[in-house]
Amino acid sequence: MGIDPGTRITGYGIINEKNGAISCIEYGAVKNSPKLSIWDCQLRIFDGISKIISEYKIDSVAVESQFFSKNPYSTLKIGAARSVALLPVTRAGLGISEYAPTRVKKAIVGTGTATKYQMQIMIQKMLGLNEKIQPEDAADALGIAICHLHNYKLMERIK
Repeated sequence: MGIDPGTRITGYGIINEKNGAISCIEYGAVKNSPKLSIWDCQLRIFDGISKIISEYKIDSVAVESQFFSKNPYSTLKIGAARSVALLPVTRAGLGISEYAPTRVKKAIVGTGTATKYQMQIMIQKMLGLNEKIQPEDAADALGIAICHLHNYKLMERIK
């Protein structure tokens, strides 16, 4: 499972690999209204990720490495969203892996400077999906999950 945490939209994507083929199990987002307090947003993120983990057989979770913004308030808000999204993962005893955005882009498109559009198209093709992945945060989460799958398979070969 990949998670793209954000205060207003936290994307998630669940993939599976069988006989070398990657398939999409589920994707979506926990969406919060701008009218909600930061505390209500965090509770909804926590509850949403908790529900997803209880509904699906998740064996590992990946997330982008910590985001830093020029605006310290934005960095703090995203860090808080990231923390509450990963608490249910930790509670479930699942491993968490982190990947830099450039690493995810390289795993999907082949270059660390890929655009969001390039990422969406490649993820859609890799997973054999006919429709555009919405919201973009869900596409990002699927990309993180695919990057993690590739990394995991590589690490297994090295062992």
